[in-house]
Amino acid sequence: MKKVMEGQQCKFKNPIMPGFYPDPSICRVGEDFYLVTSTFAYFPGVPIFQSRDLVNWKQIGNVLDRPSQLNLEGAGHSQGIFAPTIRYHEGTFYMITTNVSHGGNFVVTATDPAGPWSDPYFIEGAEGIDPTIFFDDGKAYYLGTRPCSQGVRYNGNWEVWLRELDLTTMKLVGDSHVLWRGAMVDVIWPEGPHLYKIDEYYYLLIAEGGTGPNHAVTVARSKSLTEGFVGNPNNPIITHRHLGKRYPIVNVGHADLVQSANGQWFMVMLASRPYGGSFSNLGRETFLASVDWEDGWPVVNEGRGILEEQGIVSLTPAPVEPPLRTDHFDSDHLGLQWMFLRNPQEDLYSLTERKGYLRLKLKPQTLKEKENSSFVCLRQRHMDYVAGTVMEFVPQSVHETAGLVVIQNDQYHVRIERAMTEQQQVLRVMSWIDGQETRIAQIVLDSDASRVYIKMAALGQQLSFYYSTDGSQYHLVAEQVDTSSLSTEVAGGFVGCCIGMFSTSNGEPSDQAADFDWFEYGSY
Repeated sequence: MKKVMEGQQCKFKNPIMPGFYPDPSICRVGEDFYLVTSTFAYFPGVPIFQSRDLVNWKQIGNVLDRPSQLNLEGAGHSQGIFAPTIRYHEGTFYMITTNVSHGGNFVVTATDPAGPWSDPYFIEGAEGIDPTIFFDDGKAYYLGTRPCSQGVRYNGNWEVWLRELDLTTMKLVGDSHVLWRGAMVDVIWPEGPHLYKIDEYYYLLIAEGGTGPNHAVTVARSKSLTEGFVGNPNNPIITHRHLGKRYPIVNVGHADLVQSANGQWFMVMLASRPYGGSFSNLGRETFLASVDWEDGWPVVNEGRGILEEQGIVSLTPAPVEPPLRTDHFDSDHLGLQWMFLRNPQEDLYSLTERKGYLRLKLKPQTLKEKENSSFVCLRQRHMDYVAGTVMEFVPQSVHETAGLVVIQNDQYHVRIERAMTEQQQVLRVMSWIDGQETRIAQIVLDSDASRVYIKMAALGQQLSFYYSTDGSQYHLVAEQVDTSSLSTEVAGGFVGCCIGMFSTSNGEPSDQAADFDWFEYGSY
């Protein structure tokens, strides 16, 4: 193992990527690190980030940014794209992942990590999920996880398997080899496998125990690529399962290793931060830890053995331009950070029909269905935040609404919207919890006021809603609405909350649109 060279130090605060950025995978090319994460039913898929110091990250693209690459039709929030892996080999980047809703396991390639990336090569016979790609001695190998092929079958009894991958045809060749079934007795869900060749050993890093409180990272090694993997006697090498559900960092697992140019080793992994009790509205986020080696095995955060909220890496700090708090929609293209639910319809939105505005067309689809609705969003990245916009929209029927929403999945969201009743124009706060709709608050709007400013402000799990007609004096609509139901612990699934603008005609045809002049998001 390469000796670490002394250099400057860069302080970091975990998570290095706050918000819904789960299942991180990382690789290094020269001085640059590249990182990707899962996106499930959101489009575009698999954001890709670049960093020089592992602390400051800049999004440089989205790997799956074309409909030809990513079919999300009818996908549930926690379906779609699972657990990507990014690797680099002889001038080409490879990203391999699973579309659990359409097609299964596939790989895309690029010579520039910012894109464009190729259309997918779906891999015939690649059963299971969570694929990775490994290069060794001039050959490429597919590595994944699937239901156990032998022995007693039970829910979660899976195995890690390997088979050679022909890069010219993107087909599996040769025999399939079972490498490992995990470290624990009666282990469940050995997943997220990654393989490394370090000195004389092949190291197999996996997650197990499920992606909730019992999540853990374990490791095995062998001098042979296809057999004889033996688990580390100190497994799991990192977990927070023993710290309780109210510990500030939980659900630790699904890791990937990387070595810096100066020889230092690191691990990225997912974890969650509960708040307001044991509720994780932010979903699974990306964290960083240092790795040392002892007796040929990795030791994570030596001397502590758990994820820490702060740390230091021995790399020269390389700051990147921070994201803007406010998007004024002055460009002809949405920024890389914006997302849609499932594949957006071609005429869903426009940035050119009214320059300086995001125009969202009213569509019959709603956020309560597994459809593509008129919805553009960002990830919630803070426990305490403010999100706001100014909207020009006057509904012409009781079916037409538009506004702001914070959403967990198609059964759980809270929104503030402009609407029309039989008698008047209103602004109302609505919740959709476990498929049940509740009107929390409602105020009457001046029917002549086409421009309305709306804002929501969260302090922990308490979310308050405000409006203004002049942009300076805001009025309370609803105060301290509990949002713990938008957490993974209540709503289930694998995603975190997202916040954005929406419009809908609620099942009826409409030629209306809602125009948004700007959108702002930031922490307190």
